[in-house]
Amino acid sequence: MSQYRRPRIPGATIFFEVVLAERPSDLLIRHIGLLRDALRQTRADHPFDILAWVVLPDRMLCIWTLPEEDSDYSTRWRLIKARFSRALPPGRRRVSHMRRGERGIWQRRFWEHHIRGHADLQAHLSLCRDSPVLAGLVSDPLAWPYSSFTRAAAGRVRAEHAPYGRICNQTQPVTITPSVPISTAEAATRFARP
Repeated sequence: MSQYRRPRIPGATIFFEVVLAERPSDLLIRHIGLLRDALRQTRADHPFDILAWVVLPDRMLCIWTLPEEDSDYSTRWRLIKARFSRALPPGRRRVSHMRRGERGIWQRRFWEHHIRGHADLQAHLSLCRDSPVLAGLVSDPLAWPYSSFTRAAAGRVRAEHAPYGRICNQTQPVTITPSVPISTAEAATRFARP
């Protein structure tokens, strides 16, 4: 079994990409209410700040800041994924999923990147904001309904939960650069994961 070495930095700000096992799929947006419930319950049990979150049909990109004394983001992801999966009706599973007690909805791992400064945070906020455009789902990022940026623009998010946040223990507003139109081929190249 693979041994993943992930940094354990209390209070870190981290970018995540979490992907469904079977793609293409619209499972996440089709069951957005169940996903929100799983997230709400997990945040109640294990708090963290959300700087940005976008849900695409088959993946989520988000930026969290953990509490100052906490570095355990893996447990939070395990709970979010498990709660969402248990709320869905059972589907088709492989033998390996049954052996592990999994529903086979999610890829087993997730991709994380610890934010290393203000410019890094801005780049990842822009990636979260622009991902619906890069995926070819909308032409304007604020037209995507499953995004913290859309909610913030509509005034449905309290100021402390807007897609701005502290980085490296400093409170500093983040200016997100405007979207730049790109070609479909360039979007596919940028958005593709090996």
